[in-house]
Amino acid sequence: MHFAHSDKTLDNIRHLEAFLAEHVYPVEAAYREWTEQHPWQVFPRMAELKERARAAGLWNLFLPEEYGDFSPGLTNLEYAPLAEMMGRVLWASEVFNCSAPDTGNMEVLAKYGTPEQQQRWLLPLLDGRIRSAFLMTEPAVASSDATNIQTRIERQGDEYVINGRKWWSTGAMHPDCAFYIVMGKTDPEAPRHRQQSMILVPADAEGVKVERPLTAFGTYDSPHGHAEISLTDVRVPVSNLLLGEGKGFEIAQGRLGPGRVHHCMRLIGVAQRALEMSCARVGEREAFGRPLAKFSSVRQEIARSRCEIEQARLLTLSAADHIDRLGIKGAKDLVAMIKIVCPRMACTVIDRAIQLHGGLGVSNDIPLADFYAYARSIRLADGPDEVHMFQLGRNTIAQYQVTSPPTNPEA
Repeated sequence: MHFAHSDKTLDNIRHLEAFLAEHVYPVEAAYREWTEQHPWQVFPRMAELKERARAAGLWNLFLPEEYGDFSPGLTNLEYAPLAEMMGRVLWASEVFNCSAPDTGNMEVLAKYGTPEQQQRWLLPLLDGRIRSAFLMTEPAVASSDATNIQTRIERQGDEYVINGRKWWSTGAMHPDCAFYIVMGKTDPEAPRHRQQSMILVPADAEGVKVERPLTAFGTYDSPHGHAEISLTDVRVPVSNLLLGEGKGFEIAQGRLGPGRVHHCMRLIGVAQRALEMSCARVGEREAFGRPLAKFSSVRQEIARSRCEIEQARLLTLSAADHIDRLGIKGAKDLVAMIKIVCPRMACTVIDRAIQLHGGLGVSNDIPLADFYAYARSIRLADGPDEVHMFQLGRNTIAQYQVTSPPTNPEA
């Protein structure tokens, strides 16, 4: 891959950077204050910001060019640095209709949805008129192994009946959340990875109950939030099934690859901003008679952070490039690597920034505490580190057992 951005990408970066500087950074503090005081309500200026982004041509940038008319025409590699810039403000992606879980759900519907499903659910999502959630994780089982999922999706005539309990359903608390993509078992007797299916469930369907919002590090992440949801004899038409029975894992693999690139690039944006804040802080403060920036230990911490951010950035750009050229299967090991590396890197860099800011770092006066909670949560979202390391280690051993010469040729 070429490490220099194309002229097209550079133009998009400059355009997005100018938009953030003019419209997003100036209201960051007001957004934080509003959401703390008005849980489960949308920031009053969000609609205005979205209209400005749409008018500026900064809308649905995440959807790759392979999706034709649904896409603005960017590759995953071209979108990656834009995701990084959006990540510098935790809620900024929503302004551009590029926030999870809607992005993954839009990709699912664009790739696997029927024309009827796309008309009802995808087009309003692309237009920013509704929000959505993805329901996979369950409280009763270790959902890091998705084959454990117990929610049942049983066909009865022209309907599917759904029973189960989900949690950490991000986005389900948002007042505009209109539907869920639910993963459950249609055939418990099938081979392990053919038991699961995905189905579309309206948020207001009879039998759907939001049991409670969940806190993450003591906060509700309002207004999108994370919910625990029960589904009791929920009935939806057979036409709401995505792709077909037993296709849940196939859909998940197509959904998660680009989404993990988005997550990782946003984490890199968070870490980069934490580094920049650290550099400003150590230039402003003095201790023991000299600026913090003069201490060797401080310079070493800054240097380590810069190295780690750049390593993660290049690895993630490589993963995005491989997805564009080779597809999800061809990029699977790199996607696993970035999911292992980027959240850990961001946690480490943000933790250093908090330390360099002292008491201010753990306060709500600046966003570092929110950054850390976000980065630490992503170490669990879309699969914990251990799952990705287990699979990557298995693939690596298999690869080099085949390609490497024996270590003891005389044995």
